This record gives sequence, C-alpha cells and structure tokens, in this order.
Amino acid sequence: MSSENIKCLIIGSGPAGYTAAIYAARANLSPVVYEGIQPGGQLTTTTEIDNFPGYPNGTTGQAMMDDLKAQAERFGTSVRFGMVSEVDLSQRPFRVIIDNEKEIYAETLIIATGATAKYLGIESEEKYKGQGVSACATCDGFFYRGKDVAVVGGGDTACEEASYLAGLCNKVYMIVRRDELRASKAMQERVKNTPNIEILWQYNTKEIVGTPIGGVNGALLVHKNGSEKKIDIHGFFLAIGHHPNSELFSKWIDTNEEGYIITEGKSSKTNVPGVFAAGDVQDPNYRQAITAAGSGCMAAMDAERFLTENR
Repeated sequence: MSSENIKCLIIGSGPAGYTAAIYAARANLSPVVYEGIQPGGQLTTTTEIDNFPGYPNGTTGQAMMDDLKAQAERFGTSVRFGMVSEVDLSQRPFRVIIDNEKEIYAETLIIATGATAKYLGIESEEKYKGQGVSACATCDGFFYRGKDVAVVGGGDTACEEASYLAGLCNKVYMIVRRDELRASKAMQERVKNTPNIEILWQYNTKEIVGTPIGGVNGALLVHKNGSEKKIDIHGFFLAIGHHPNSELFSKWIDTNEEGYIITEGKSSKTNVPGVFAAGDVQDPNYRQAITAAGSGCMAAMDAERFLTENR
C-alpha cells in the first residue's frame, strides 16, 4: 500500500470543503481534497441557485461547485476523486485509508462530508429531483412563488418549511402520516393559524406525478384507510430529516444524538486536537451553501493556527 504525508487533508468537496481548500492553499498548507462519492456535494443536485452572494443572475449547483473547485486548484490544491474507507484518529499524524489502497498521514484533518437528506424512497421522487422535488424550502421555495406546493413531515423542520413556503406560495399542503404533529406546541400553533396551510392527516405519498419537461404537477396520496387522493402541486418538499455523514469518525469524534459533529464554541475544533469539522456534517440548523462555505473558511484558519502553534 502506497503512503503519503500531507499537512492538511480535507474530506468532502461541497462548499465547505472547497472553501477550506482555498484558504488552506493560500496559507501554504498544500491541502489535498478527496471528493467522495458525490463530487461537489449535495448542492450539485440543485438546479438553480439565486441566494448565493456574487451571482447576480443566479447559477446552478454544478456550475458553482465547478467554480469553487477551479478556484481551489488555482492556488495549488490537489483535488482527487476517491472515498475514505478507514481512519485512525488516535494519534497525530492521522492515518487515513483511501479506497482501501492508499495510506495518508495527515498533520491536520478537516471533515466536510456533509449531510444527506432523507427521502421517502419512491421511484418518482428520484425521477423529479431538481424538477419540483426538493429537500430545502429555503433554497428552492423562491421558484414556486404563487404556486401550490406540498411539504412531507410532521416535525419542527416540516412546520418551519411549511411556514416559510406559506409566505411565498398560494397554498401549502402538509402531508402528515400520523394524526398529530410531532413539532413543538409553538410551531404547531403557527401552522394551524396560517390560512393557506392545509394539513392532510394520516396520508402517505404513493407517487409524485409530472411531465419530463414541466416537472412536478401533482402527487397521489394514500390515506390510512386505503382511500386515495390526488393533489395538484408544482413543488414537493421533503422535511423528514437529514443524516450527517459522520459514521466513519464517530469512534473518535464527539457527535450529538443525531450524529452531527460537535464543535467547540464559535470554532471548527472537534474534541480531537488537529481535527476540524465544517459544513452540514456539524450544522443541524442552517444547512445553507453560504454558511457551509463560511465554516470551511473557519476550519482552514483553525488548522493553520494549530499547525503554527504545534510546529
């Protein structure tokens, strides 16, 4: 097995990973980025992006990630395709195995592996992803102004997303499989007192319907009693949670009950000195490209300071 020693290893290639690489490269840390199974991260599944500063005419998720990657490479970042298969964070330098065939010893490690949105697992959901199916109302709600949409879920996140969409859309259906909401009382009251939100109790989604060109135009629901209902919508929003991609590190890195990496105060520091976390893998609240990029900047600066202090 071949081996390599590097100053700064960045695992993950979304806004957090690439921004960390830009800052680390400019600090002469010669960073290496491993892109993972989805180069560019989950943002590459988003078609239009209108809320990232610096793109007055908007852009696409893939174009933005291509820009960030090119900027990181411009300053000397080595961006590589590969999956981390094993890590040992018990001592520095940290031992990281890539694709079970390459061994890396890293003086600092930035974890930017992101989080994966939970989906229902139906075929039509994948078919219309990016064409009406979304897991982020804050990211994509703007494109459905004045239209009818649906939100799946009954927790705080679903209520927050439905409330946000209600301020933009004509009507918001909440598809709730139970006969009650799991959200806090305050969020429940907000939803129930919003005139253009309609809760469809005890329904599951059987199929999302649409056209190849126009995207989503409806959803077929099944009630607990077996009866079916068709709703006409243009946007279908998943709000049933996210899963942080932190399992690989959980033996050494502290996480909360949901698996999000815990960082110290207003920093990117984990409980292991020299290991830092950035982006959605440590952010259960905002999950935006701009906040991920900001935390990537923090992680690179924290890594640079750590190396300076531990020469």
